[in-house]
Amino acid sequence: MGGAKGFLGTAATGPLADFYHSIAGVGLTDVPFMGALLAIGLALVLGVAMRLAAGAGALLTLMMWTVVPPANNPFMDDHLVYAAVLVVLALSGAGNTLGLGTFWARIPLVRRTGWLKWTTSGDGRPRGVRHDGPGRGT
Repeated sequence: MGGAKGFLGTAATGPLADFYHSIAGVGLTDVPFMGALLAIGLALVLGVAMRLAAGAGALLTLMMWTVVPPANNPFMDDHLVYAAVLVVLALSGAGNTLGLGTFWARIPLVRRTGWLKWTTSGDGRPRGVRHDGPGRGT
């Protein structure tokens, strides 16, 4: 057992357990689940498309939270902490500081495509660099 079948088939508890057991191991569930984990992980490690990756990662983490509801405190669970960390990474422009976010934001296709431009964590300049208008600054 591996992937979504192992996680959804054995770990699912709570009010949505029957639903998760029914989709466990189905190719339409397993392949997108593993693909999403890979894509989100690569984007976060490389620092590209941080908003998209962090949003998708937070959503996937919240979905995993519904698979295994916390036993003690429903609001202080590792899944919710990870989701909050992903949101902070996206909002802080972490990809521009320690990743390829500045390179990603300067790619012509990203600059002229609306939804790709939205995935960037800024304007393609490292944090702390001012832009005072045409011909001034960097």
